[in-house]
Amino acid sequence: MSAILSTDDLNDFIAPGVACIKPVETLPAAPPTPAPAGSSSLETEVILDGDSRSASGPPPPPAEISLTDCLACSGCVTSAEAVLVSLQSHAEVLSTLDAAPSLRVVGPDPVSGRYAVEGLENEEAKLLVASVSPQTRANLAAACDRRGRRQRQQQQPGSSVPVVGERQAGAMLETLLRGPAGLPGGGRHGSGFAWVVDTNAAREMTHVLSAQEVLLGTSTTTTTTTTSSSSSSPPSAAAAPSGTPQQQAEAKKPILASSCPGWVCYAEKTHPHVLPHLSRVKSPQALTGTLLKTTLSRALGIPPSRIWHLAVMPCFDKKLEASREELTDEVWARSGRPGRGVRDVDCVITSKEVLMLAESRGLDFFKLSDEEMQPAPFPDPTLQKFLFRHYDDCNDDNGLQQQQPSPPPSILSSSSCSSAYRRQRTTPPPPLAAGSSGGLLYHILQSRAAQSPGAEVQVIKGRNADVVEYVVSVEGEAVFKAARYYGFRNIQNLVRRLKPARPSRMPGGKPFGSARRPAGGKAGASSSSLEYSYVEVMACPGGCTNGGGQIKVDDAVVMEHEGLPGKPGPQEQKDWLAEVDEAYFSGDDEAAAVGTEADDGPAAGDVVLGISHSYINDTLAYWSDMTGIDLRRLAFTTYREVISDVGKATEGERVVQLAGKIGGGW
Repeated sequence: MSAILSTDDLNDFIAPGVACIKPVETLPAAPPTPAPAGSSSLETEVILDGDSRSASGPPPPPAEISLTDCLACSGCVTSAEAVLVSLQSHAEVLSTLDAAPSLRVVGPDPVSGRYAVEGLENEEAKLLVASVSPQTRANLAAACDRRGRRQRQQQQPGSSVPVVGERQAGAMLETLLRGPAGLPGGGRHGSGFAWVVDTNAAREMTHVLSAQEVLLGTSTTTTTTTTSSSSSSPPSAAAAPSGTPQQQAEAKKPILASSCPGWVCYAEKTHPHVLPHLSRVKSPQALTGTLLKTTLSRALGIPPSRIWHLAVMPCFDKKLEASREELTDEVWARSGRPGRGVRDVDCVITSKEVLMLAESRGLDFFKLSDEEMQPAPFPDPTLQKFLFRHYDDCNDDNGLQQQQPSPPPSILSSSSCSSAYRRQRTTPPPPLAAGSSGGLLYHILQSRAAQSPGAEVQVIKGRNADVVEYVVSVEGEAVFKAARYYGFRNIQNLVRRLKPARPSRMPGGKPFGSARRPAGGKAGASSSSLEYSYVEVMACPGGCTNGGGQIKVDDAVVMEHEGLPGKPGPQEQKDWLAEVDEAYFSGDDEAAAVGTEADDGPAAGDVVLGISHSYINDTLAYWSDMTGIDLRRLAFTTYREVISDVGKATEGERVVQLAGKIGGGW
């Protein structure tokens, strides 16, 4: 490759001065009312550039640009990360830990079964909770295993260095966040996180809700909007919980995945015509944040502002998602519309920043214990069983059952606890066909195939490894078509296909662009004429395991332990990503063993890839009943077009300048 075309010197950073929505200069305030006669007033004033300002007046406040403001930036999708990444970083985590002692949850009381919160008298104190994605654990596992591999090569005969998997890496991260040998062992107040939650729990909610969003529109089965406790129905016939897309504006087909904030931010700024196609279901990160803030606030009797939620994610763009006004308590607790309320996710750090967080406290992440910690009792026993996969006693209610709303029958039944529920706690690792971005598309495909006995899923490879088409066919007839588009190079092609055709000005002429569009088809048509029903879109080539916040092979921590003489090349980068993918897909052997056991009980009919749709629906209904909030506000979100200032006329600037000179304080 020539030096001109080399990617080494490319940088997508755009300076914030291009078209920042925050003006550098502010309009002056309206002139004060003249003082009445006889009163003391200033006799002199200084006028600078037409700005009349009292010499003794207070200085103007410093300009502030928040990450929420940067969502409307006219730069590219990653510019906001480079400008304001410090606002959500390991430094903010340390600042929060040292600001005040963390709130402590004690209980349950042996008599009343209630929990109490200590430390509320300190207004700065917060209850700290964290959530971790499986891609982050896989990335940390690969980094730990690289270090261990080099130690195994240098070890003495008879000694052994264990192999670190995703589960062990997750235990090390939990030790860092809440263990006595981690962050709570130092700092000003010894603050630590009360709970560390796996986002896989919310991911299963996202899978079920997305499958209903996509398939209920294409299924011929009549559905209702009441929650069904029967677990013998197939996924398509399972009754949708209150608040599914049937009760709000449905997304247009094809429905596009909305879990990738980089893709969503790009669509809102550049291609607003695709916004009606975006899935309304929240991402696992957002759903976890809403679940934690609503349930803890309700169960403990504290406002959401006293709960601080940290998410550990593989992508910098997740910081942008956490800053969306659509993901605050303003939506689910107040007006129901986007606003600057309390965020569901207060801070997001990436895999790289985990190592920086440990180093800032003088800790070596690679030397932390990989022994799993017993989770602290969660204030709600039903949701504890759902959130914490390695909770030992399935029937232990911590004495709280009488204080909570009655769970649906499928949650209380013994068969559900022995099969479907255990399956929820230890979901088997995803298959390779599911991809590295959570397996949302794969779950929808398998759910659609479960509707028709004898259905087959055909895989059609695209122009490159990041474009794949899937066709569900019954007896040779295509009934469902979906696709996977990873990377912005491929997203461009998808967006062009969805762009509406321009009307022709010639009488009787076809719209411009219609000649290149495939004709729409119905179920039973050939796969070439059948339109997509669902597309999994991710901004990063290779999926979420290759996120921008992941530890890379050219990072110092990897190069040091690998002993690489120089900068790694493309092959080393591919090998490194393969190691991360291996850790992600390997998962946990114990989880795989539990996930492959024979189905039993009434829940066996609707279990898809180890996920019981009726169990998830009942859990969603219980969550809505427990908090008293409509599920539409809890589990679904909205999008809006972002208007860019690039290329606009400067007439607006002249109007602002004129208003300033005439003293307009609007």
